[in-house]
Amino acid sequence: MDQPNRINRIILGIAIAIVGVIALLGGAVAERVFGLRPLDRFFPRNRLEPTITTRQVLQEESVTIDIAKKVSPAVVTIAEVVPQRRILQFDPFEGFRSETQGGQQDIATGFIVDSGGLIVTNKHVVANTGVSYKVITQDGKEYDVKRVYRDPANDLALVKIDGVGLTTVELGDSDSLQVGQYVAAIGTALGEFRHSVTTGVISGIGRSIEAGSGNPFEGYAEQLDNVIQTDAAINPGNSGGPLLNSSGQVVGVNVAVAVGADNIGFALPVNILKSSIDQFHQTGDFTRPFLGVQYQLITKVAALRNEVPEGAYVRDVVLGSSAQRVGIQVEDIIVRFGGERIDEKNTLASLVNKHKVGESVEVEIWRGGETLKLMVALAEAS
Repeated sequence: MDQPNRINRIILGIAIAIVGVIALLGGAVAERVFGLRPLDRFFPRNRLEPTITTRQVLQEESVTIDIAKKVSPAVVTIAEVVPQRRILQFDPFEGFRSETQGGQQDIATGFIVDSGGLIVTNKHVVANTGVSYKVITQDGKEYDVKRVYRDPANDLALVKIDGVGLTTVELGDSDSLQVGQYVAAIGTALGEFRHSVTTGVISGIGRSIEAGSGNPFEGYAEQLDNVIQTDAAINPGNSGGPLLNSSGQVVGVNVAVAVGADNIGFALPVNILKSSIDQFHQTGDFTRPFLGVQYQLITKVAALRNEVPEGAYVRDVVLGSSAQRVGIQVEDIIVRFGGERIDEKNTLASLVNKHKVGESVEVEIWRGGETLKLMVALAEAS
């Protein structure tokens, strides 16, 4: 073989090698920058590679797992402790027999907001003053509840235990919530299954509900305004537990479930809790202004249908309250409070809580087609 041909072949080989290297480098760059592979057009990728939907599912699973690991150590079970006693029961076939009643029973959920042992739950969870309560952490440690502080204006309570270095939750911002947003709930479902985790979305915001103790013989009911609706499973026993966003921040306090409905639960916005905690740290207790009416919100649609103004329809007036002293009556419609119009966003309860105990506030009411303006001095809720 002559020398020129050998040189030409060597040059051609080098050129082919350089082109190959450039192709490989170009493919790598294309894949990293544009998500492309050079031979995709001719050789389709493995059909078993994760699709976009699969990656989304895996990502959501990862978020939920991270939330459970991060927050569960700060979620506690609230147990009610009833003194044990022996009673006689009569059985027509066996005669009298002795039974033991009482003991400790898991009833609800709470979460730690201060490493020294300050825990948030619902007021109706710790409403029974004839019993004592215990707190059980995720690792099974039990603590006696030393003090219970009940918020008179909201279904919130703080319970105090003697703790040191306890894991706490991070509080988020409930004012920024949007319908469709991912949420998770952690709690002692049915008073039996501790640290159960459920997921869902925000189904609605600014709801108004009437929440009760669940016991028809207690007659306990409370009007709750501006609550969060979610389809994350909230069962009896979840009361007082955290509703969490995808970052593991508490955005609500689970409070109620709609009886007879599927996947409809409710939570108090965490921003209400923030103000309660701030007030508690300042005063050592809850002090709330109290107007003294039980009401039902008349929405704009209901107002148009019934030819009445939008506002708070008074269903009952508390004896001796500020409302009774100034002459507010059943069937009045409170349309403004402190100069602000009452509607689905500005409920009467939220407007009352903007003011201080002892402050005189103008109340505008509609009664039988006439508008009246009254000045009411707000008393302290007890």
